[in-house]
Amino acid sequence: MQKRNKYTEIEDFLADESFLSWVRTKTDLENWEEWTLENSIRAKLVEEARLWVLAMKVPENNLHPSIIQSALVATWNKIEKNEISTSTKKEIKHWNNNWLRSVAAVLVFGLLATWTYSHLFIPTNSTQVYNELIEDNNDEGLVEQTNNSTKAQIITLSDGSSVLLQPKSKLSYPKIFVGNERRVYLSGEGFFEISKNPKKPFLVFANEIVTKVVGTSFRISAFSNEPNVEILVRTGKVKVQSNEMALSSNKKEEITLLPNEALRFTRKNSTFDKITDITKDQTLIHSVRTIEQLSFDFTDIPVSQIFKTIEQAYLVNIEFPKDKLKDCHLTTSLNDQPLPEKLKIICKALANNTSYEMNGNQIIINSDGCNY
Repeated sequence: MQKRNKYTEIEDFLADESFLSWVRTKTDLENWEEWTLENSIRAKLVEEARLWVLAMKVPENNLHPSIIQSALVATWNKIEKNEISTSTKKEIKHWNNNWLRSVAAVLVFGLLATWTYSHLFIPTNSTQVYNELIEDNNDEGLVEQTNNSTKAQIITLSDGSSVLLQPKSKLSYPKIFVGNERRVYLSGEGFFEISKNPKKPFLVFANEIVTKVVGTSFRISAFSNEPNVEILVRTGKVKVQSNEMALSSNKKEEITLLPNEALRFTRKNSTFDKITDITKDQTLIHSVRTIEQLSFDFTDIPVSQIFKTIEQAYLVNIEFPKDKLKDCHLTTSLNDQPLPEKLKIICKALANNTSYEMNGNQIIINSDGCNY
């Protein structure tokens, strides 16, 4: 209670989880309403902060402006009633006029901000697209993995492909790929390294777009609350089109991307913008991940250093017998290979009973040393 007595800015309230919970759920576990009514100046600040929370929540819950206005009026009536018992009628009248003007100004600004937010920034149908895709393809026996942590998570698919899934992202995929295609469904961001299989193309359905590959590495960023969807190719070649075109087998709208090329899909007007020089796009430059910057070409490099590079790229932890492998060096190229394939190549090169175990972001290397 003492902490909120020091709140003087709207930002103070927006950073308070109990305040957000009170506004969003109407559950007043911390006696916010009683505390608000104690002071007219405080009440005005609380109501402004409350309006901001409601405005930001509108796209998700379809809150009508009339509901916001009713809430404001109801709260003001409580405050007015409380003021009558402690102030003169003259003071109330003066305060009432100022309060109404403030509420009107905040209401207009809040509703304008809400409209802008919902129409220009939040594509409310994106999450719906993902859910519909999952529902329509649930006969594939899909498994959904959501990254609720603050660190990227590695996912290994049944065909040997790997996906580095970023926080606040989710991926749905079958336990085993069947049929003549390999399909996965993404909402959020993931870096894909696809196991090569020309007879069985790999398709990533990321909300409104589909990315088709045979064997390559690329990143897709398709968060449902972002205005754009972006695809950046690191190695190989990909073909991108809207999921409507893909499902109708229309090849005319396909856009081909080569290494270090990108594509931006703008949700507001459903347009594609191909970027052939990513170094000239500031948004893409600032979004590049560590895994996209590191080289996996090694020439007479200590195995310990190779493992360190893999740890940095995939944000994993690798345990290995340091004493047995301290004199081991490798010359190899691991570019355009999924993480499991990288580990297999290393183990095969070291030989001498070398193998690996992988459990989430934890990797254990078992080895008796190198055979040279």
